[in-house]
Amino acid sequence: MEWAEHAAREQERYRDGAARVSDLDNPDARQKQLTRMANAAGGAGLALLMQARDGEATEWFSLAAERYRESFADAPAGSWGRPIGAMKSLLLGGDSEGAEAAAEWALSEGAAEAESPIGKYAACLAFLILERDREARVFADDLRTHEGFPTDVADALAMISVQDIAGYTLAVESVLESFEAREEYLEDVPVADTVIVLQALAAARDMAAELYSQLLPSSSG
Repeated sequence: MEWAEHAAREQERYRDGAARVSDLDNPDARQKQLTRMANAAGGAGLALLMQARDGEATEWFSLAAERYRESFADAPAGSWGRPIGAMKSLLLGGDSEGAEAAAEWALSEGAAEAESPIGKYAACLAFLILERDREARVFADDLRTHEGFPTDVADALAMISVQDIAGYTLAVESVLESFEAREEYLEDVPVADTVIVLQALAAARDMAAELYSQLLPSSSG
């Protein structure tokens, strides 16, 4: 896998967006451009993470989180993908303090009151990051009933919230298998980012699974 090429492409996409975003007067166009920049920065971070260039990866994940958060103010109501993107980016970058701040922000914006599955996912992630597991479990159990939300991801979140190691292992292995069966990835960077995020949450509770895949950094098992 040409990870260096992936990283260079995503970094160029980010810089191209940064050169043009200040010229956008329309709030909607600006928030969309910021989101594209966030996606590109996250893609660069993933490619760098796969090269074990963790310090550089953290910097790009931080940029992704900043752009996701910046885009949220002018995004349509219910755009919970932005807070999710910010929290996931900071977890991917190993920035636990930043992830906690992003989690508090997501909750302050009303994620826990959201009716949509994506909003409930944002709330569940936030509560897990903050180790408020009892509250996270309520949202994880709710997500398990939504047809439009991946059941194995919801199962993994639920198992983390109750620290069920065996149940978590089965669920996260299923999530990884779903990534390995894909033909398309965010920003065309073939990495199982959700698995890495779940593993980070599990590791904080000493229950991470041993996983091996070409879609994961070698240190994630």
